[in-house]
Amino acid sequence: MTNPDGLARRQFLRFLAASPYVAAVGGVAAFLQDRGLAQEIHQSAFAQITRDRMSIVERPADALTVFDFEETARRKVMAGHWSYMASGVDDDATLLANREGFKQVQLRPRRLRDATKVDMLVQWFGTTYDSPIFTCPTGSQRSFHNDGEVAVARAARARGTMQMLSTATSTAVEEVNAALGRPVWQQLYAPSSWTACAQLLKRVEASGVTVIALTVDNTTGRFSETYLRTRPKDLKQCEACHEGGPDVGRHRPMLDGIDMKGVRFTDPAMDWTFVDRLRGFWKGKFFVKGIDTREDARLAVDHGLDGILVSNHGGRSTETGRGTIEALPEVVAEVGGRIPVFLDGGVRRGTDVFKALALGASGVGIGRPMLWGLGAFGQAGVERVLEILQGELKLVMGNCGTQKIADISRAYVATPTWKN
Repeated sequence: MTNPDGLARRQFLRFLAASPYVAAVGGVAAFLQDRGLAQEIHQSAFAQITRDRMSIVERPADALTVFDFEETARRKVMAGHWSYMASGVDDDATLLANREGFKQVQLRPRRLRDATKVDMLVQWFGTTYDSPIFTCPTGSQRSFHNDGEVAVARAARARGTMQMLSTATSTAVEEVNAALGRPVWQQLYAPSSWTACAQLLKRVEASGVTVIALTVDNTTGRFSETYLRTRPKDLKQCEACHEGGPDVGRHRPMLDGIDMKGVRFTDPAMDWTFVDRLRGFWKGKFFVKGIDTREDARLAVDHGLDGILVSNHGGRSTETGRGTIEALPEVVAEVGGRIPVFLDGGVRRGTDVFKALALGASGVGIGRPMLWGLGAFGQAGVERVLEILQGELKLVMGNCGTQKIADISRAYVATPTWKN
């Protein structure tokens, strides 16, 4: 018979383990210790629930999962930078939903298939990558390690990975491309001035970039409650990185030489007419990042876009309470194979990648795990994060009976608790 008190305690601990607020103040152990609760928790249950989030590793090779880098990085990264990365918006419900969504997807493995011939190679727009896992365009990566985006580029090069670079990068695209050995895919925050936007795109094009991804899910800003509550109270320390404080003075090298006086970094007036103008100006491949409904997926196809990235900004834009993995099927169904659909948000395991692929994603992005590896060990940490996820994906592909990425289909998963 189930112990209701024990069940409630375990559910409470699972909530704490996933909470960005608890992570920002030092993890579950510190949270409980501060409140005199640690000894009340049965040690075996505590160990089982928190095992992924409590590890500290001294070398990248010691990490068993990507979670092993989280606490290691937290101890090295400046507190304000960590709080900013770990938080969501409002109640952090969407951030948590990104993880919970994957838990609602079950695997349906097929047996007695040769698992020695697993091939994870994918080809996107003429370039071959070693797996469908890519690094997301998180901004200001030098906040986590001095080598920042260059370290990520070198790791991506070593692991045959696509790198998507943020407009808010702390390292210019030209330098990142040189470290990667090929052009990145460039995420685009479109400035509110068309002149500034065009100048930015011309620079990106001149660097060799052929794929852009316009972010459309965060045009009006956000309310980052957890960040505001957990960042250092004394913000003077922030002036070491941000002249004038954390909310101003950030250097954005991609805007060097562009007159941004009176221009907003992201244009809140963007609409499909703007997308058409951008489509006519940009001659390369054009994704839109932040689509999570069938209605907008249909419009993306109608307006001639080359791809969709199902994303909710890692739970950092609108508090929808809906994970990206839950939004993915309706977008994929509406697109009907006419353009590729990618996904990010909450990906922590190779099984998560497999589930997203089975539900129709062509590529799957990682954000926070990459930053954990970067903050913990720089390039070596990011390399190990990618190695772990690639290894886990290869393992689950073999165990489920899929030899190639193209073999992974909806037949390999079940979603019994979903309404759609």
